[in-house]
Amino acid sequence: MQFRWPVGMPLCRPLGDGLWEVRSDCPGNRVARLLFSLVDGRIVVLHGFIKKTRKTPDDDLNLARRRKREFER
Repeated sequence: MQFRWPVGMPLCRPLGDGLWEVRSDCPGNRVARLLFSLVDGRIVVLHGFIKKTRKTPDDDLNLARRRKREFER
Protein backbone atom coordinates (compact mmCIF):
# COMPACT_ATOMS: atom_id res chain seq x y z
CA MET A 1 0.00 0.00 0.00
CA GLN A 2 2.82 2.42 0.69
CA PHE A 3 4.45 2.22 -2.73
CA ARG A 4 3.39 5.22 -4.83
CA TRP A 5 0.72 6.36 -2.36
CA PRO A 6 -2.15 6.93 -3.05
CA VAL A 7 -2.68 3.76 -5.04
CA GLY A 8 -6.22 4.15 -6.39
CA MET A 9 -8.65 1.90 -8.25
CA PRO A 10 -8.93 -0.99 -8.71
CA LEU A 11 -6.75 -1.88 -5.71
CA CYS A 12 -7.72 0.83 -3.29
CA ARG A 13 -10.67 3.17 -2.84
CA PRO A 14 -11.83 5.75 -0.30
CA LEU A 15 -14.93 4.91 1.74
CA GLY A 16 -15.33 8.38 3.29
CA ASP A 17 -14.43 9.88 6.67
CA GLY A 18 -10.76 8.90 6.24
CA LEU A 19 -11.53 5.21 5.80
CA TRP A 20 -10.01 3.31 2.87
CA GLU A 21 -10.46 -0.16 1.42
CA VAL A 22 -7.71 -2.21 -0.20
CA ARG A 23 -8.71 -5.23 -2.29
CA SER A 24 -6.96 -8.54 -2.75
CA ASP A 25 -7.93 -11.63 -4.71
CA CYS A 26 -7.46 -14.93 -2.87
CA PRO A 27 -7.33 -18.53 -4.12
CA GLY A 28 -10.70 -20.17 -4.74
CA ASN A 29 -12.30 -17.05 -6.27
CA ARG A 30 -12.49 -15.36 -2.88
CA VAL A 31 -11.96 -11.63 -2.39
CA ALA A 32 -10.36 -10.21 0.75
CA ARG A 33 -10.73 -6.64 1.96
CA LEU A 34 -8.68 -4.64 4.43
CA LEU A 35 -10.14 -1.45 5.82
CA PHE A 36 -7.53 1.07 6.91
CA SER A 37 -6.94 4.69 7.77
CA LEU A 38 -4.04 7.11 7.96
CA VAL A 39 -3.37 8.19 11.54
CA ASP A 40 -0.45 10.51 12.30
CA GLY A 41 1.18 9.63 8.98
CA ARG A 42 0.88 5.87 9.53
CA ILE A 43 -1.31 3.29 7.86
CA VAL A 44 -3.46 1.59 10.48
CA VAL A 45 -5.28 -1.58 9.42
CA LEU A 46 -8.63 -1.54 11.21
CA HIS A 47 -10.44 -4.62 9.93
CA GLY A 48 -10.06 -7.44 7.43
CA PHE A 49 -12.65 -9.81 6.03
CA ILE A 50 -13.59 -12.03 3.09
CA LYS A 51 -16.16 -10.20 1.01
CA LYS A 52 -19.19 -12.32 0.15
CA THR A 53 -21.55 -9.70 -1.27
CA ARG A 54 -21.19 -6.86 -3.75
CA LYS A 55 -21.77 -4.19 -1.08
CA THR A 56 -19.44 -3.82 1.89
CA PRO A 57 -21.52 -4.92 4.92
CA ASP A 58 -22.52 -2.15 7.32
CA ASP A 59 -21.32 -4.21 10.31
CA ASP A 60 -17.80 -4.34 8.86
CA LEU A 61 -17.80 -0.61 8.10
CA ASN A 62 -19.09 0.28 11.57
CA LEU A 63 -16.45 -1.89 13.25
CA ALA A 64 -13.67 -0.19 11.27
CA ARG A 65 -15.07 3.27 12.08
CA ARG A 66 -15.26 2.43 15.78
CA ARG A 67 -11.66 1.22 15.78
CA LYS A 68 -10.56 4.33 13.85
CA ARG A 69 -12.05 6.57 16.55
CA GLU A 70 -10.00 4.70 19.19
CA PHE A 71 -6.77 5.57 17.36
CA GLU A 72 -7.75 9.21 16.99
CA ARG A 73 -8.02 9.84 20.74
